[in-house]
Amino acid sequence: MGMLGSPIGLLSPRIREKLLSNYSLAQGVYYGVATDLAHLSTKAQSARACKYLMNDQSLILQLQQVLNRTLPDCELSITSPPLCPELRLALIHPELSEAPLPHEAMLKVLETPAYWCFCWASGQVLAQYLHQNPAWVRGRQVIDFGAGSGIVGIAAKLAGAETVIAVDNDPDALAACRVNAAINQVDIKTQAELPLHPGKDDLIIAADVLYDRDNLPLLDMLPERADKVLIADSRIKRFAHPLYRKLGQKTATTWPDLEEHPEYNRVSIFESKGDIP
Repeated sequence: MGMLGSPIGLLSPRIREKLLSNYSLAQGVYYGVATDLAHLSTKAQSARACKYLMNDQSLILQLQQVLNRTLPDCELSITSPPLCPELRLALIHPELSEAPLPHEAMLKVLETPAYWCFCWASGQVLAQYLHQNPAWVRGRQVIDFGAGSGIVGIAAKLAGAETVIAVDNDPDALAACRVNAAINQVDIKTQAELPLHPGKDDLIIAADVLYDRDNLPLLDMLPERADKVLIADSRIKRFAHPLYRKLGQKTATTWPDLEEHPEYNRVSIFESKGDIP
């Protein structure tokens, strides 16, 4: 999910209240501002991954500091989303405390929600789809539009994409994309806007970008910028657009689980009409 509108209003009241609370740390692998990456638990991180992360220590510590601007007691945890066990992402630790934030801190959370520290349901589903159907991305230039945590773009790169560009207009999300790419030992590019160059890109992938109806014009715009478009969405219930057809549907939850309404757990994947890869 990218910063194309705030997702906070979509959450259940109880979870929304939790998001406006301080966070406590349960057992697990996490990063605090002063964390020494050399002492990460090998149960959660392979030796190779730990070595790779050591080279990117400044990135992940900076990301922790970004999160602490609005959630001062929150920690990042490296975890695998349920549908994508082959991937590891720096996400918010799932244990939430009940201590309320000061009013000023609440306002900061509402103004700049750290949506990138969650792996949203549609992102999981689309990442899994690319993992299972690598022909969509193999050898292609792929744009992950509204990248959020970067999970879909990272999955595309691991599935054989030649180049992946993560696009998000929130610089914090782009920082998260770089950190998560480092964790998964892949190289992706990041930028705030769709690239401007002659011709079309091979493929644009987008997950959870239609939660704000003001974003619906993207459905017309994206096919003008790429040969093919793949969109995963759980918000639009009567998706009927002449440029797209439905590929399938899968049940998933945001990770860590936000206890969203069950209707938002049904994720559909749509492709722009044209030749199937």
